Amino acid sequence: MPSFFKYAAMALAVAAPFASAQTYTDCNPLKKTCPADAGSTESKMSFDFTKPSGLNKWKTTAGKVNAGPNGAAFTVAQQGDAPTIETDFYIFYGEVSVTMQAAPGQGIVSSIVFESDDLDEIDWEALGGNTAQIETNYFGKGDTSTYNRDTWPAVANPQTTFHTYTVNWQKDKTVWSIDGTPVRTLQYSDASGGSRYPQTPMRVRIGVWAGGDPRNGKGTIEWAGGATDYSKAPFSMYVKSVSITNTNPATSYTYTDNSGSSGSIKMNGAGTLNETSVSSGVVSATTSATDSKSTATGTGTHTTMATTVHTTATSSIEAISTGSSSSIDASSSTSKSGSPSAASSSAQPTASYNAAPSVVASYLGPVSLLGLVTALLQL
Repeated sequence: MPSFFKYAAMALAVAAPFASAQTYTDCNPLKKTCPADAGSTESKMSFDFTKPSGLNKWKTTAGKVNAGPNGAAFTVAQQGDAPTIETDFYIFYGEVSVTMQAAPGQGIVSSIVFESDDLDEIDWEALGGNTAQIETNYFGKGDTSTYNRDTWPAVANPQTTFHTYTVNWQKDKTVWSIDGTPVRTLQYSDASGGSRYPQTPMRVRIGVWAGGDPRNGKGTIEWAGGATDYSKAPFSMYVKSVSITNTNPATSYTYTDNSGSSGSIKMNGAGTLNETSVSSGVVSATTSATDSKSTATGTGTHTTMATTVHTTATSSIEAISTGSSSSIDASSSTSKSGSPSAASSSAQPTASYNAAPSVVASYLGPVSLLGLVTALLQL
């Protein structure tokens, strides 16, 4: 079944602040030139929602969300409630982990959504009446011509137990994990040959809503698990913490054309690679929030990057070549719809490229030239 927002046109009007936001964009860069998306120069961010300060860098787009001892509370107390928050910045590939206890209640939907301006999307959605599963889903470029991309991995009692839901979204593949265990892997090529693979800068949005509201469309109510009985409200979802790793930190991201491809994204004021080492054919590098090339030249630096990056606890990244995306793990099985099956998401080999030539050329070349000029002047 589709993600909740795919039925936004049929959804209850008062619930629209959350539901319709998923298919709405202030400016679709596939259709016209749009302003740059605000980024973040921090490669790693952690948010403790048991403290009010944890909600810094998040904006409330609907309802009311307050921090508390169980984390931020998102409550549907009556018809029309749909409390929602989203980051005030975008990330360009990365990993997001959310420690959440889903809301109970038939028809109540607890959602974690990544979405871009051109409607690329990655989802987690927990239904209040489903105590044994959670949905994973994705969409590319707002394409709702089919609804066959969802999977339903097992999770124990999500409405009474905190679980950590993680998405590691990279250029070559996306991995959904529950409490550190992968439950689904989507290869780039699995998404209509890559044309529907999420690949543009995204915000992270968290919220709860009543998919089972009696005034919603029949399809929405059935997908959500049945009609919501508001006499049993309130229904509360709790989020204790969120951690975000941004693979390509930058002050902003700009679409340079209308293709919606990762290669068309220009990173403005991006951090540079200031330390590199080669290990097992993979270049490992640490990012700096300061653009040293910008400092050296006195001008703003604009970098286009579409790399696959895996971030470690030491904030290092593994950068692979910036060529066109391709399927890395041919062992991933797919269903008839073209979506990877849940069974294929166990151990996935790590993508490995020798990116040394491109990294050296892109980042060390200017430094080497500067050193040569300095040496000649000293002579």
